Amino acid sequence: MTPPNPARPGRLLLVDDEENILRSLKRVLRRGDWHVETAPDGEAALAMFAQFQPEVVLSDFRMPGMNGVEFLARVKDLAPRTQRIMLTGQADQQAIEEAINRSEVFRFISKPWNDAQLVLTVKSAFEQHALFAENERLFRLTQQQNQELRTLNADLEERVAQRTVMLSKAKRDWELTFDTIDHPLLVVQLEDLTVRRGNRAAAQVAQREIVAIGQKPKCHQFLFGRENVCPGCPIGRELVEPGTVEMQKDGRTFVAQLFPMEDEPVAVCSYRDVTDERSLTRRMVESEKMIAIGNLAGGVAHEINNPLGGILAFSQLMQRDGSRSASDIESLQLIEESALRCKRIVESLLKFSRRSKAEDRRSFDLSKCVEDTVVLFRAQAKKYPKLVLDTALAGELPHVYGDPAQLGQVVLNLLQNGLQALSNGEGTLTVQTGLVDAHCFFKVTDTGCGIPEDHLSRIFEPHFTTKPPGEGTGLGLAIAYRIVEDHGGHFVVESSVGQGTTFTVMIPVQPGGVTP
Repeated sequence: MTPPNPARPGRLLLVDDEENILRSLKRVLRRGDWHVETAPDGEAALAMFAQFQPEVVLSDFRMPGMNGVEFLARVKDLAPRTQRIMLTGQADQQAIEEAINRSEVFRFISKPWNDAQLVLTVKSAFEQHALFAENERLFRLTQQQNQELRTLNADLEERVAQRTVMLSKAKRDWELTFDTIDHPLLVVQLEDLTVRRGNRAAAQVAQREIVAIGQKPKCHQFLFGRENVCPGCPIGRELVEPGTVEMQKDGRTFVAQLFPMEDEPVAVCSYRDVTDERSLTRRMVESEKMIAIGNLAGGVAHEINNPLGGILAFSQLMQRDGSRSASDIESLQLIEESALRCKRIVESLLKFSRRSKAEDRRSFDLSKCVEDTVVLFRAQAKKYPKLVLDTALAGELPHVYGDPAQLGQVVLNLLQNGLQALSNGEGTLTVQTGLVDAHCFFKVTDTGCGIPEDHLSRIFEPHFTTKPPGEGTGLGLAIAYRIVEDHGGHFVVESSVGQGTTFTVMIPVQPGGVTP
């Protein structure tokens, strides 16, 4: 994503009917590179909004006249991209529900606030605004490029048509043209595959002098040094229509097109080197897939982050209720942790095509990361009474360096894939961690159906899946592979059809090699 212009600070509007609170907010938020304006109520804020056009608005809930929900709903109608933050001094559930439904607020901040959390929330809101703006810019750019591509395609088709007419008119000059074509051409006798004529490009590929054609060699002998006819050659099958065959020479791939000539027992054989073309095509296809993933990730994040924000807000508010039991508090903390993990999973799609940020990385215990993920997976596994989930987590492993949330996502993905490999959820899943050759590893083994050998080389390709339509996107292992690669690690996959599969992820030990 293109970063915002550093010369232009963000614009922040603060709305509260208490002057002391406005001054306190403004004092705290001075540490950010933002242009801050204030307003004492909703009406004054709306009047200022049209002129100031802030990217982020922070409003109190309870204000005389227009309350915070009504004000932020008006802001949403005027500028949907503007990020809205609600400041409230009490756990008013009805007000929060109304704010979520009407105003679609970005975050809630409770009074009294934590200064660091307040600054971080406002900073996140500016980043969210910049992300939406960049997505819109990329969409417009894509539309423009698509239009340009359609124009270029139309122009190309017109040029091809003109060139066809020109070639038909220049038939009498075909011999000169024959020698100037830069890919190999041979004129072959259909009866015995004898080469009657070849161009200079054919001689270069054959690494022979053009005069060698005078010795009347066979086409497969002259060009490819074969003693036998090329596999799949259509000439031996009474060629009456153009035929195509693919062959290899010195690590290069050639596509041969054979065209019979009318009224003569000969065929024109054109050999095209498609090695570089196919490599470029594969890279272009992967690039298009990455663009599609980026668009998908943006849509998913937009649709999911808002309800997740509500879940987080409710769980945090309920935890503040002093009358709740320790068991309830523990459950609420698990809900909050699960919701945060969901947000990280959504964000991992965005990180698939770029490196993770340095601030997301730290030193951590890989066994603890795996253990936390297994706890979440056990809740899902309860639906399968015949599933056995075994763990063998090594203690006191050297720490690794990276993003534990991303690696936890890899563990969860491998567990879910292993569960899907078990028929009706019946079988055993085993999770192990350990240390080998300066690498910490985690290993997920299932006793399921296994992976056919011809699929093993493709399991990490984006969009490759053997699941029925609608049951898989083919992105899970592709994202996992990128995350592991981004951490300097690698996968080891072992599978036997009918016996099961083992995925081992090796992560290098943190520099220093000792547990902090």
